[in-house]
Amino acid sequence: MTDLKTLVDLIKQKKKVTFFQGAGISTGAGIPDFRSPKTGLYSNLKKLNLPYAEAVFDIDYFRKNPKAFYTLAEELYPGKFNPTDFHYFIRILQDKGLLQRVYTQNIDTLERIAGVKDEFIIEAHGSFSANHCIECKHEMTISEIKRIMGDKKIPKCGKCKGLVKPDIVFFGEALPVKLFDTWEKDCDEVEIGIVAGTSLTVYPFASLPSELGQNVTRVLVNNEKVGDFDDDDLIFIDNCDSFARKVCRELGWEDLLSGLKKSGKVELGDEIEKITEEMKDVLSDVPSEKGNTKQEDKVEDKVEDKVGKVDKVADPTKPDTIKQEESESKSEVKEPSLLDKLKNLSL
Repeated sequence: MTDLKTLVDLIKQKKKVTFFQGAGISTGAGIPDFRSPKTGLYSNLKKLNLPYAEAVFDIDYFRKNPKAFYTLAEELYPGKFNPTDFHYFIRILQDKGLLQRVYTQNIDTLERIAGVKDEFIIEAHGSFSANHCIECKHEMTISEIKRIMGDKKIPKCGKCKGLVKPDIVFFGEALPVKLFDTWEKDCDEVEIGIVAGTSLTVYPFASLPSELGQNVTRVLVNNEKVGDFDDDDLIFIDNCDSFARKVCRELGWEDLLSGLKKSGKVELGDEIEKITEEMKDVLSDVPSEKGNTKQEDKVEDKVEDKVGKVDKVADPTKPDTIKQEESESKSEVKEPSLLDKLKNLSL
């Protein structure tokens, strides 16, 4: 059944929404999904020297050849993509007190960048928001792993020299305990369950919508019918962003959606330029002769402070962080698409 009015009326009745989502909600941001023929990440990764496309996210293969993952991670790392209309639709529901939970398979952190609070987000397959050694679990800061990746090196643990990776769940690793604990509490509390942008082929995540009770209004927003959805459910074969805009229009939230998209954009270029000027002032205090240890330490502390500010501006992976983008003058130079870059990757 395709009836937008039914869904809109339920939301007007203050029914809370729980999301179950996949890569399809982020394709509008320029991030390819995983399984679409010809355009998906796995399809393009076949051009690399991998035994099979999914090996790039296999923990055993990572131990043998971490370069494969980090070749991809450099292109997918948060900071290069803006949230979509669908992400901001979730944010509006949160601000209206109508969001129950967001169960996401995505690792792109775009929900956080859109302003969805950590308490609502369950990243079933982990994310780039933290990094740990796969051996001793020692944490590596985001700024450190980005610096090492920028030098085209493989991040190694400073404590045991083991491999470090973002807290993304690879094949062969256990899913977060938080997923199961939260779902046990949420399962009987879901009122509206929206499944969006997912093929529902990766378990156990794919089983969650099937566990919803008979009284739950299940909604599918996807480019094809998936799972066990039938005529008793609301099914929208549609683009996720288009669906979000339609719902917002029917609810009178168009201005809210537009306003969030505008206010969520901070001119990264302007911020970096400002901090750069501050850095110049700091460096002007560098002593002309070596030996002034106190002065050198003072300058070093100031430099670290400024670098930290740059990292904070440019790194959107922390909860409640607003997404930054380059200034409009810089955006006139068209960057190659992620798919174009993937086609030219070599290990």
